[in-house]
Amino acid sequence: MKVVFRTSDAPLPRLVARLVVQNALPADLDVVVREGAGAARFTGKAGQVFEAFVAGEGGTKRLALVGIGKAEGAERLPALEKAGAALTAKYLTSGETSLAIDFSDAGLSGTEAAAVLLGARLRGWRHDVYRTKLTDEQKRSLAELVAVAAPEGTSAAWDIESAVAEGVEFTRELVAEPANVIYPESFVERARARLEGSGVEIVVLGLAEMTALGMGALLGVAQGSVREPRLLAMRWKGAEADKPTAFVGKGVTFDTGGISIKPAAGMEDMKWDMGGAAAVAGTMLTLARRKAKADVIGVCGLVENMPDGNAQRPGDVVTSMSGQTVEVINTDAEGRLVLCDALTWVQKVYSPATIVDLATLTGAIIISLGHEYGGIFSNDDALHAKLDAAGKASGDKLWRFPIGAAYDKLIDSPIADMKNVGPRYGGSITAAQFLNRYIDKGVAWAHLDIAGMVWADKPGATWDKGATGFGVRLLDRYVRDVLEA
Repeated sequence: MKVVFRTSDAPLPRLVARLVVQNALPADLDVVVREGAGAARFTGKAGQVFEAFVAGEGGTKRLALVGIGKAEGAERLPALEKAGAALTAKYLTSGETSLAIDFSDAGLSGTEAAAVLLGARLRGWRHDVYRTKLTDEQKRSLAELVAVAAPEGTSAAWDIESAVAEGVEFTRELVAEPANVIYPESFVERARARLEGSGVEIVVLGLAEMTALGMGALLGVAQGSVREPRLLAMRWKGAEADKPTAFVGKGVTFDTGGISIKPAAGMEDMKWDMGGAAAVAGTMLTLARRKAKADVIGVCGLVENMPDGNAQRPGDVVTSMSGQTVEVINTDAEGRLVLCDALTWVQKVYSPATIVDLATLTGAIIISLGHEYGGIFSNDDALHAKLDAAGKASGDKLWRFPIGAAYDKLIDSPIADMKNVGPRYGGSITAAQFLNRYIDKGVAWAHLDIAGMVWADKPGATWDKGATGFGVRLLDRYVRDVLEA
């Protein structure tokens, strides 16, 4: 969906939307439209849409009134995104190909107008690649948004937000693709193709390189699959920094659970167990597209977890790249085994000052938080505060959980340095505590368990059912507010 900026005197599409502040219908509305909106109880709440048809030059036009909520307040930008998204949701398959959003009497700034456009674009993403029998009524028709009388600064703000949208869309694409299409090798190639010419430096490690480095934890997960693992590193160096910031993503492109196999019902969802890696790849694309003034490294540990005759067994002991040994109690607790070697590698090679990892790590986090927040665990209060603020500003919200030495005894092993799982209780915490053992002294680290957030069973404000793109906006906002400040 492209965005075109036009002046108010240019020819408009047949479908025009006007933005309405809550309880403040435009004074120049046709009386029939005004009375119709009142009868339909349209008050301009964020995301409300009322449709009418009006006669004008060139024939009858379709007029939509969309509520943008109150004129001010902390929820202003989310309300504006919701308004734009509501328009797209209503008209995406309407038969209309172009929608004009009239900003002339909305009283918005350029940043606020860009928020409307961002919501509209994000809600318009669908993954129809494999749907060959859609009826005309089901097919997406809306292809263009026209910003009419956009306030000063909208174009500059949109240059940034369109980069964010591209990153979110790329993440959604990776998450939505089936596991026979996206696996470690193809994930790398798709990222390479999308980032080509962007200025992002790419390093890829294959099986031989990781074996030589001693990545026994990651390779133990991968050994049951015919798909070879990959470690993908992407560096955007848009500024000089004493030490870079690292984003690390879990990329289990399909997770059967291995020998500790999952129940069959719902296993198809495990194509999105690489949602953390997808968020990192999408973030790197966003940073490159908007030329972020920051030095950031994105690392994706990419494996497939299968129950082959060569798969690792419960009870096996593996040696991680750090030299620490792990007794594998449950092969379905594989994400932390992938991440621990990725975390060790990025610290040894790049010496980052700060690491944020993202992973669809535990079902326990969904039991705790549902699908409203991602969990955050951190060894640094200041880093937590910055990520929490970025989550609130971006809409990718986080909720903090504890870590600490008291939980170490739950993952101590009688025959190795640690077990890869603890008892049933505190499952998300013991997973984070496991990862904490791989963070070097002095490195600020946060672990984001986003298992409940990367996939949605029903539409949200700015996404359709399916992949949400969670994490990209969060990390981009952190870069803007912290690294570029």
